[in-house]
Amino acid sequence: MPCWVSPTSPGAAYDEAWLPPAKAGMRLGGEHDLIVFDAASPRADFDADAFGALSGTLRAGGLLVLLTPTLDAAASRYMARLCRRLSQADGVVRWPAGAPPQLPELGGAWPRWGRISDDPDCLTSDQAEAVRRLVGLRRRRPLVLTADRGRGKSAALGIACARLLEAGQERIWVTAPRPEAVAALFERLEVLCRLGRREGNRFVDARGGRVAFIAPDELSARIERGEAGGPGSWLLVDEAAALPAAMLGQWLAAFPRIAFATTVHGYEGSGRGFALRFRERLERQTPDWREYHLAVPVRWAEGDPLERLVSDLLLLDAEPPPPMAAATLETVRWQRPALAVDEVALGEIFGLLVQAHYRTTPADLQRLLDEAGLHITTLTDGAHVQAVAVCADEGGFEPELSERVARGERRLPGHLLAQSLAAHAGSREALTARLRRVQRIAVNPQHRRRGLGRRLLEHEREAAREAGIDLLGASFGAEPGLLSFWQSLGFRAVRLGLSRETSTGEYAVMVVAPLSPWGEALAETLTERFQRLLPALLAFELAELDPQVALALLAEGTPGPLSDGERSDIFDVAHGHREPALVRPALQELVQRAAAAGCRDGELAWLAAWAFQGRDTAWLAARSGAKGRRQVMDRLRSVVARFHDSDPTMS
Repeated sequence: MPCWVSPTSPGAAYDEAWLPPAKAGMRLGGEHDLIVFDAASPRADFDADAFGALSGTLRAGGLLVLLTPTLDAAASRYMARLCRRLSQADGVVRWPAGAPPQLPELGGAWPRWGRISDDPDCLTSDQAEAVRRLVGLRRRRPLVLTADRGRGKSAALGIACARLLEAGQERIWVTAPRPEAVAALFERLEVLCRLGRREGNRFVDARGGRVAFIAPDELSARIERGEAGGPGSWLLVDEAAALPAAMLGQWLAAFPRIAFATTVHGYEGSGRGFALRFRERLERQTPDWREYHLAVPVRWAEGDPLERLVSDLLLLDAEPPPPMAAATLETVRWQRPALAVDEVALGEIFGLLVQAHYRTTPADLQRLLDEAGLHITTLTDGAHVQAVAVCADEGGFEPELSERVARGERRLPGHLLAQSLAAHAGSREALTARLRRVQRIAVNPQHRRRGLGRRLLEHEREAAREAGIDLLGASFGAEPGLLSFWQSLGFRAVRLGLSRETSTGEYAVMVVAPLSPWGEALAETLTERFQRLLPALLAFELAELDPQVALALLAEGTPGPLSDGERSDIFDVAHGHREPALVRPALQELVQRAAAAGCRDGELAWLAAWAFQGRDTAWLAARSGAKGRRQVMDRLRSVVARFHDSDPTMS
């Protein structure tokens, strides 16, 4: 089947094959013999994600035609780099306008392709071994399957499901970031279980056993309600790198038999960062976990020249640099024209960003080279990049436009922090002021916790101050350790999202640090508004927020002096029989005072969850070891007594 990707139709004769880049996802899971990708027409804006996705759907022996401008006519740094890499690549047929095709010299042996497995259902021995390990999953011994794209891991999941159903397994849950990611799984089930039937994203075999896809958020909700997981349950997770680590950890605890499959290099996002971060959780929760890597391609030959070329063009195989070769680090502020032609530095920078964020895609490389107002700073040991910070300028708009944005009448792409503070926090000044947002910060994983990230941010703060920036800020998933890092550098929270981010599974928090007198006044206003609003949010919209995060945010407030009545109320709970719920405001004050004094221990977070978030007796009992309401209340009184007695102002 042919596919012609272009922003406009190439003509009526090609309408059936034509596909706008934004709809490239519709063809995932399919196969093509010919793909024409238009990056040269006047309206074409090269979509790196679409190109990366569709190039992997080409069959062995197929043809990929990429239409590009000449190097001199390239409209962006990214496109100029792509054209330059193409001009230097071996094995590429070049067909200049108005001239005959230029055929490459093809020396050496051709890649071998074909079935190399004794398993009749599998195409490679790698796939057969993956299936064997999946079917033989043992209790509390999770399996992590990794592969570059095109290695048949999703099909392996489907083959394993078919064999498990045949062996009598009654139910297997399957999840992934989106249903399309497991299309190959259900296709293999249909082929291998001919007496079964597929019902959308569910398959039922002749005996009534079923394999069902469930969306990640719905799966987590069912686990919390006790409707999923438990003894005998199975879960297969595909494209795990694109899912929040906290969510994966919840599933790991709930399902005794679980497998995580993920793409290591590919358009879906990198599994390299997933492997680095999730390994620690696996070691902690299930130290007997196993790992298997599928290396041999299924759809094309091993050593395929197109796969190598696409990986080079999109930096799909970008890796973190080697560890430090020297003790002294130099701060380098990159000019992007220079970075675009420095393949070594570009690859190392992108490799660091890939391993630090599980949802890095080919389009991020485009933004790195072309997005307006972007600043890239690195720490280098003289040979290799060891840390990188990427920042973007925002704000600086006229008051009239700021007013329209605050009223929701206009949107300003690329101004996440400024626009969000205007639209959601009601601050018109956030759009008229000059802001700089830290988009990404990444440190070589072998050198974390050595102050490199702190050093980069301190440098960025001074550079922004010298440039006349009013506020330096960031937005990230609210996780206790990450929030503590930013707070330690003087950043304060000014906004918290009301729902979990699909990309992180956490509530997004925005933090700022002032850099100018105007910035000081603006930051003070924003933090004061946020602190006034926070208790109400914790009681309702943010009742499910991690109590440790809630405690860290409450600590940024400035509690006032306690009245005599409040001190008496707290004493009566701590050392009497007063019902705690009847003096909740005083206990909230107690929590805020202890948090502001620097306390972050688990008991205070537990008390904060009751006082501010209304966590019920069952939740409190599960986290304290208490049984029943009476023991929970006794525990609550003892915690109140501890903080009452340690506060010298209580007497």
